[in-house]
Amino acid sequence: MKLKDSFIRSVLDVAGNENVKIDELMKNHTSFKVGGPADLLVYPSNYEMVKDLINICKENKVDYFILGNGSNLIIRDGGIRGVVIKLGHINKIVVDENLISAQCGAKLYSVADQALKNSLSGLEFASGIPGSIGGATAMNAGAYDGEMAKVIESSLVIDNEGNIRELSKEELEFGYRNSAILKYGYIVLETRMRLSHGDKALIKERMDDLAERRKSKQPLEYASAGSTFKRPDGYFAGKLIQDSGLKGTSVGDAQVSEKHSGFIINRGNATAKDILDLIEVVKANVYEKFKVKLHTEVKIIGEDSLT
Repeated sequence: MKLKDSFIRSVLDVAGNENVKIDELMKNHTSFKVGGPADLLVYPSNYEMVKDLINICKENKVDYFILGNGSNLIIRDGGIRGVVIKLGHINKIVVDENLISAQCGAKLYSVADQALKNSLSGLEFASGIPGSIGGATAMNAGAYDGEMAKVIESSLVIDNEGNIRELSKEELEFGYRNSAILKYGYIVLETRMRLSHGDKALIKERMDDLAERRKSKQPLEYASAGSTFKRPDGYFAGKLIQDSGLKGTSVGDAQVSEKHSGFIINRGNATAKDILDLIEVVKANVYEKFKVKLHTEVKIIGEDSLT
């Protein structure tokens, strides 16, 4: 559906011309480096602007998508019809004693770095995760025996009625790579984390150790969305894929990483279709060999082709 000029003018009035891009390629906004154009890409600068943009979309029956750092996302080659609201400009981080409040667009590794600077322990696991606080909260991001649920105290969200509410840790209903945010379709605006005072040198040592382990075991030199599949109960996705003989398998420029089979990588010129076709190859082979169904951890959105 072509966006009406009157709708576009309404968006420009709220966000300002400098914060709106038309037909912006989403490959420029995802860690996988794939994705066709969005009709409109908008950068709000505060919470009220996010609310106003959502209201304009709802009033005009225009679809919208909330984008964080694009690090756990595949956008199809046809792109996204409607409006993409990218939260990257809303990224303030505030430290108060052992509490850190971080706005939705703040990079997770930047928050971990602020914790280190203030000798606060609990976010060491997050120092190499490329997502934003909003996305990390929504999917309860984790690594190396740490996860967001262990440190989050509360989150400020926009609910489905457009109200800004604060949810306690209990109300966030955290599970494995899941939360009330995903369950009910809320939008994270800000998250407050309670950490522990610690020894700065030991915190840095732990972060450096995890960084080295990531570098040695993960294909960080290639574009990807991190671990492509969720961990199946009782198994490790990477080992199932490797034991299925799929390490190095390619479709176009998409490849099952030769360093870590749990990662699908973009070797340079992969399309979203290449990646999605390879995902299906992996799923089918693993199920045929082990009768285990793999489910993607990465979110998949957008249209197959422009119409």
